[in-house]
Amino acid sequence: MATSPQFAATPRLTAVSVATADSSFTSPTNVGTLITGASTGTRVNEIVATVAVSGLSTAAVVRIFIFDGTTYFLFDTLTLSVATSSASVASTRVSATYSNLILPSASWSVRVTTSVSQATHVTALAADL
Repeated sequence: MATSPQFAATPRLTAVSVATADSSFTSPTNVGTLITGASTGTRVNEIVATVAVSGLSTAAVVRIFIFDGTTYFLFDTLTLSVATSSASVASTRVSATYSNLILPSASWSVRVTTSVSQATHVTALAADL
């Protein structure tokens, strides 16, 4: 058992854009790698998804997978609602915070898909341990 707490050593901000629909819950093919763990481990504190479409967007689901180098595990989903963005109206933005999303090593990563074909930006706020 550790005798002292483990604090974040290096903050990380990563992002990926996904734009091609993928309906798989177990082995996606149109997937973006959001963040890969460090050799010492990485804690992901928040994931933010934003529709990057000017005008009318389509309702969508962003699927968040944990990938161990071989197998995809569905971890969470973010629901993006319809919006008509413009110069004065923001596009849809959704975030989820986590206290338990830890990538134990560099062979693990968080990967994301979208359920519809529209540009979606996904950002991770994380820190290496």
